[in-house]
Amino acid sequence: MNIFFTIYTITWSVASVLALILLIREKDYCAILCRGYRRFLFVPWKVCTFLIAGTGMVIVAPYTGDPTWDYVDAGFMSLLTFLSAPWAVGTLYKVFAGKLSVKHGFIAFCAWMFSASWSYDLYLLIRDGRYPITWLPNILASSVLYISAGLLWNLDWQKDKGIILSFRDENWPAQSTGKVFAKIFWIALPFMVIASGAVLYCLMQNR
Repeated sequence: MNIFFTIYTITWSVASVLALILLIREKDYCAILCRGYRRFLFVPWKVCTFLIAGTGMVIVAPYTGDPTWDYVDAGFMSLLTFLSAPWAVGTLYKVFAGKLSVKHGFIAFCAWMFSASWSYDLYLLIRDGRYPITWLPNILASSVLYISAGLLWNLDWQKDKGIILSFRDENWPAQSTGKVFAKIFWIALPFMVIASGAVLYCLMQNR
């Protein structure tokens, strides 16, 4: 591994450990560790769309022709995205809106990068014994999917407001009341199309 990748690996490793320490210290203020976030995330339509998307990613992984994409990284990256993307995207919005501190933004950014890139790099470094040459394209492609997932699973419908991005609400994260998927379907569809299109693009590029 050359000097650039050595420095890069050390940098993101230190950043990940620091983010984990800050997360533990700020556990009362980080929504991802709160019971409310679990109630917000583990609702039927979000779990079902994750299972469909995650299963699709895992199934097609060996057929893309990309040697860096297999059942393992497709599986754990999908799971990490589901668990963290709604929180990370919402947290970064609130940081830019001045409602959360830069410290929380750093934690969310590291969760994003670890889910979409650094875990992939680490897995392939262990599997292949070298840093993946696809590390940069993967950041770009996986980040598009990560943001799309974060926005998708933050969609909500409220009687007095209609369709909203729930992280804009003061009570975020809060569990939706009633069945909302039918009401948000047409807004959710583009985000699901983006994910499907990315997978199909990979398949067509490597036929």
